[in-house]
Amino acid sequence: MKHCIQRCIALLSNDLHRQCFKCQRPTHNIKECPSLCRDKNKVLLHVDSKQMNLLAVLEVRTYHSESWTGLFCLKKGKLCSLMFGLLIMMLVMASYILTGAKRGLLLMQPALRYGAFTSSSNLMDNESLCDMKDHYQTSKMNISYAKDYPSIKVIIDTITTNIEFITRHLPDLEDLKKQEMHMFSVIPNKFLPNSKNPCWYEEYKGNTTRDPYATNSYALYSKRFRTIFDYLRKVFWSHLYHYKEKHYRLRCLPHFYIIGQPKCGTTDLYDRLRLHPDVRFSAIKEPHWWTRKRFGIIRLRDGFHDRYPVEDYLDLFDLAAHQIQSVLQGDTAKDSSKIIIGEASASTMWDNNAWIFFYDNSTEGEPPFLIQDFIHAFQPNAKLIVMLRDPVERLYSDYLYFASANKSVEDFHEKVAESLQLFENCLADYSLRACVYNNTINNAMPVRLQVGLYVVFLLDWLTVFNKDQILVLRLEDHASNVKFTMHMVFQFLDLGALSEKEEALITKSPASNTRRPEDRNLGPMLPITKEILRDFYQPFNTKLAQVLSDEAFLWKKS
Repeated sequence: MKHCIQRCIALLSNDLHRQCFKCQRPTHNIKECPSLCRDKNKVLLHVDSKQMNLLAVLEVRTYHSESWTGLFCLKKGKLCSLMFGLLIMMLVMASYILTGAKRGLLLMQPALRYGAFTSSSNLMDNESLCDMKDHYQTSKMNISYAKDYPSIKVIIDTITTNIEFITRHLPDLEDLKKQEMHMFSVIPNKFLPNSKNPCWYEEYKGNTTRDPYATNSYALYSKRFRTIFDYLRKVFWSHLYHYKEKHYRLRCLPHFYIIGQPKCGTTDLYDRLRLHPDVRFSAIKEPHWWTRKRFGIIRLRDGFHDRYPVEDYLDLFDLAAHQIQSVLQGDTAKDSSKIIIGEASASTMWDNNAWIFFYDNSTEGEPPFLIQDFIHAFQPNAKLIVMLRDPVERLYSDYLYFASANKSVEDFHEKVAESLQLFENCLADYSLRACVYNNTINNAMPVRLQVGLYVVFLLDWLTVFNKDQILVLRLEDHASNVKFTMHMVFQFLDLGALSEKEEALITKSPASNTRRPEDRNLGPMLPITKEILRDFYQPFNTKLAQVLSDEAFLWKKS
């Protein structure tokens, strides 16, 4: 016989079942049931003596004895609770695994924010563009809702309205010396007059048994360069200058720097230029000393290591210094001016991320000292070469080169959208320069948007160097006519004429550091992504074209 069993489970604070009442047959007196069971449409839960409605009517059809029914009720309640808890845990874990705890999908809110980001669930797909714009400015909505072009266009419009190119305040020389006392104690303020390069003699107090490179950080931490330093050890003593029972070594800094930008053809320019018979480069193509190593940064995400002293950096030019030294000791000292030394760290132009960890007295989040301040303090006549390309294509190339896994045009689009959101929020509170040089915002961005803001960096370099000391090239021109751009470089560096054979070797060599086959297979970025990035970079390109008086830097045809 079927019996309708209405049960109410009351849990004490110690999570033990107090009673399980039943009402059977029409003859049963409802008054005999406790008051908590009289509502036939509810199963009630008591937690810490507080009554709560939990579920609707629980109807159980059974033919078992009362004891088995009670046991079934008890076990089913525990099993449901356990399963529900496991389900919640699995969803939370899945949200982290699938989204990296970034995008705010499933149950998780975005974990990555700049400043006091807020999100709202009130922004819906049918919200008007005007309302959406207001929402962006006030609540800085979750980027996961802003993947369509109209929404992202609002972000870009907000960024554009906050762009302001303000001339920076230059630090005093004495302030620079206080920040880098050791550097200023090693590098003199005057150099040898008969060399293009900033070279000087430094007394060497070691003996023949001493290893001059024993503590060089580049030699210690970079296995690739140990062969170079092994050779330098062998020839070191023979290249010392001996005078009045003292030993002197020739120290040199570069005459010119290829300062940027990454993924803009600097490697190809370096490979061609080092084939010139009068050009010498550092033992390592990209020492990154001015921007990273002198602060103890190998990779910023790996934290800080011991700082590389300036002596370690100068060691990288010993090969070139040996050749200059040989000329200076010979009868053709006047020809030593033919040899020029270069350095090609593509981070020099833009990477000032380390300042926040070492320099105080910043103004509204802006760095008080930049790389160019120190280079200019020692080398006011240095020459600088910059290679640029369409910033839209540069960013995609940068993504393909540095992304480690799961690369796709869709993933690139997502990362662009999130980076724009972060940059917009930074500009709402800080100046353009502060955001561009902000380590926090730059590390948070999934893609390096800021590297393509060429004019911001160029204007800061022009505050300390004259315009005729900086040669700005376009990769698009270099790729289409290598001979023309190389001649521009030769002329800029005052290099002598080459034979036809030497020139052919430089200009007809295959291109260096081209896109990898597996990256080419991904194809171009999505058209909507390209349109978004063109809108974002357009005001910066316009300003760059004005500064350089060249509309080619608008990149309208690329």
